Formats: sequence, C-alpha cells, structure tokens
Amino acid sequence: MASKRTKTRYLDLNIEKGNFVTKLISGSQSYDFSDMALLRKVLSKEKARILYTLKTKNPKSIYELSKLLKRDFKAVREDIKILERFGIIEFHASRTGKREALTPVLTIDQLNIILTI
Repeated sequence: MASKRTKTRYLDLNIEKGNFVTKLISGSQSYDFSDMALLRKVLSKEKARILYTLKTKNPKSIYELSKLLKRDFKAVREDIKILERFGIIEFHASRTGKREALTPVLTIDQLNIILTI
C-alpha cells in the first residue's frame, strides 16, 4: 500500500524593524504579504470554517458550501477567492446540463507557520 503524500504550505513570518514581513511559500510559488491585514484575511475564523467544511463535507459547489455554513453565498464566494489566490484551494469544474458548477477542493493538508525573530 502506497503512503499518502502530504501537501504542505509554509508561512514564513519575519520580524523586521518591529513589523511582520510574511511570505506564503507553496511549492514553486511564493506569495508576499506586505502587511498583517492581508494575512488576517487568509487566517480568519470564517476561512477556518470553510476549510474544515471542505475537508469533512466535500460540498459540490460554492452554493452548497454556503448552505452548509449557513452564510450568504456572496460572502462565501469572496472568502473562497482569497483562499484560491493563495493556493490553499482550487476549483474543479463540472457540468450538469447547461450549468457549470465549480467545486472548491483543498490543495493542501498542512499549513506550517515559521516565525523568525
């Protein structure tokens, strides 16, 4: 039996001149966070709920995800876009008749945070 390979992203936090300088490293790409406000957007309570629901419930669409979370569709879609931007999730398209559904899928199993002082 082959072992499952863990997909990991590293969040590197450096303190420079009294400020956090952060970078999200995901495979061959890295994303620079110039201020902590952007980092807070990625690591919020609502994003954690989204990630947990994606992992445990496997919703087939953003609409289904918003219903599971009991949140407004537009708000969930905006949160999902932020997670996609930083490579934490991706979308898989599927077609049902004339409609196309975008299924949000986790691309990582772990997010490691490294604090450098």
